Amino acid sequence: MIRTQIQLTESQARKLRARARQQGRSLAETIRRFVDKGLEDEKTDLADLYARAARVIGRFPDRKDAKDIARRHDRYLDEAFE
Repeated sequence: MIRTQIQLTESQARKLRARARQQGRSLAETIRRFVDKGLEDEKTDLADLYARAARVIGRFPDRKDAKDIARRHDRYLDEAFE
């Protein structure tokens, strides 16, 4: 394991110590578990974002049968917000 040092607010430290006591774990183990959960949630959010983006592909017709959307997408986006 790698030793690291962090700063917590008094409230965070108090809540973490209480959680560690409730679960019969050390403070360090409790923090590691919260870090793991946070990292796992982040991966899930990214996977969900990609899945949502994939569902949109092909759902909207081309703008006036445009064949150059890949090259001129910024211009079309600007026009949409005018």
